[in-house]
Amino acid sequence: MANKLKVLVVDDEENLRHWLKLILTDAGYETDEAASGEEAFKKFENNIYDFVLCDIRMPKMDGPSMLHEMRRRQIPATVIMMSAYGSEETAVEAMKLGAYDYISKPFRQDEILLVLRKAEERERLVRENRILRRQVVNDYGFQNIVTRNPRMQEILQTVLKIADYKTTVLISGESGTGKELIARAIHYSSSRKDGPFVAVNCGAIPENLLESELFGHVKGAFTDASYTKKGLFEEADEGTILLDEIGELPPLLQVKLLRVLQEEEVRRVGDTRPVPINVRVIAATVHDLADEVKNNRFRADLFYRINVLSIALPPLRERKEDIPLLVNHFIEKFAPRFNKHIKGLSKEAAEMVMDNDWSGNIRELENAMERAIALAEGEIIQVNDLPPYLREKYGTSSPGIFIPQQELSIKKISQKMEKQLIQRALEKTNGNRTQAAKLLEISHRALIYKIKEYGLDKTLPGRLKSYQEDELEPAAQNLQEDTKPDLETTPNPGELK
Repeated sequence: MANKLKVLVVDDEENLRHWLKLILTDAGYETDEAASGEEAFKKFENNIYDFVLCDIRMPKMDGPSMLHEMRRRQIPATVIMMSAYGSEETAVEAMKLGAYDYISKPFRQDEILLVLRKAEERERLVRENRILRRQVVNDYGFQNIVTRNPRMQEILQTVLKIADYKTTVLISGESGTGKELIARAIHYSSSRKDGPFVAVNCGAIPENLLESELFGHVKGAFTDASYTKKGLFEEADEGTILLDEIGELPPLLQVKLLRVLQEEEVRRVGDTRPVPINVRVIAATVHDLADEVKNNRFRADLFYRINVLSIALPPLRERKEDIPLLVNHFIEKFAPRFNKHIKGLSKEAAEMVMDNDWSGNIRELENAMERAIALAEGEIIQVNDLPPYLREKYGTSSPGIFIPQQELSIKKISQKMEKQLIQRALEKTNGNRTQAAKLLEISHRALIYKIKEYGLDKTLPGRLKSYQEDELEPAAQNLQEDTKPDLETTPNPGELK
């Protein structure tokens, strides 16, 4: 019963109410009756209905009056009007007042059920749309931008202050710094969040098609214009349009865009009539537009028109403190997709991620983390899971051995190499120390000591987890001297040159 949809039948004809109740109950609806509008509102006090079937002509309070009062009281039920005196004008009037549909008496059983099924589908789509909109706001709102960088926090505070205004915003920054993410955050944090967000890359559309894409065209405007088409500015009406790579706009379109911004209207290609629009414009660029203006590659008047609020996003290499936050964010984002339980990065992998310049910025880091999570075999992302180009940057012939650019200590690097080689041997032999020692060409006792020294008994999977303190401690006490000849080699001074 809890999952059944509830219908209220409001009609002054008792026989019709009884007949509808039988039909609807048999079809799986929970049905209630009211003989008048006044009685219906008493039922609304203690019940929530999904649908209301309401007669138009009733004594005292008729159908349109009841519908108007329902809207005033914000009763959310979907209303379907019924009348034996139907006409097209009556139906139109009912729809204007907010009715979902109109059905003329007498009606067949399958007719009323079909109207209800259509209303059900509409309500389902409305609910899904509402949920998706909330999800989009959650995904693209400012709360989804992770940063502890003071410069970024200052930018977010500034943008929050102007989110609700129609101010034109110019966002600049290197590729991958999150310009579109900031633009979406502005839109979904503003009063325009229920309107459309339209993003267009001005550099990705051929020049001969760009004007038609932005402003639309009428039928016959050019050879292939077989129908009238709205432009992206019209599609973004009551919302926001992001003009990405605005520096790529050809000079002629720069003039037309300036007019659109000043007049708040567009003119479709081939049309003489302007179309008014209410659009907030956000522009983004990787170029220094002020420099482009000096070199006569961008119009000065358009630059000043779009540069009302300027936001310069710092590259990731200048906000290193955000890298751990972003890594955790991407782990939370991608691990469920691959059905992985990732706890974090190994020390060596973390050092490599922190040391990298990330010329592709956040987008490059995101792609690297998605790959690493997909390839990770355990709960910890290892160096080998990271993209090969990251390892090759440091000139290491052996993948997985990472030498930070600022590290010059041979002793520290030797320990890193030693640990990783032992780790690989143990993984390859599934924790069999005897076989691992043979692969490493060291004694079994030396390997046990090194396992204890590097804490590999606590971090590696499989048989290594079963190592006990009483098994490792005697070897650690008696094998100090046996270890050094096996694992340490004094380099020839000539080899260091």
